[in-house]
Amino acid sequence: MQKTNKRISKTFWKTGSGKLMRRKSGQAHFNSRERGNTTSNKRRDLAVSKADRRISLVMGK
Repeated sequence: MQKTNKRISKTFWKTGSGKLMRRKSGQAHFNSRERGNTTSNKRRDLAVSKADRRISLVMGK
């Protein structure tokens, strides 16, 4: 039985239409020094590129 990779399952998720999504990086700390535009842009989620879709095979979804 293959176990689910927990790091992958917490980092990526699938939408209802089947797209693979992830959060933008650099949101954890040191955000007060950045411009407002940068902070608001980081709030958006990103669709994973087609080259990185192989990750969904590891997720088992």
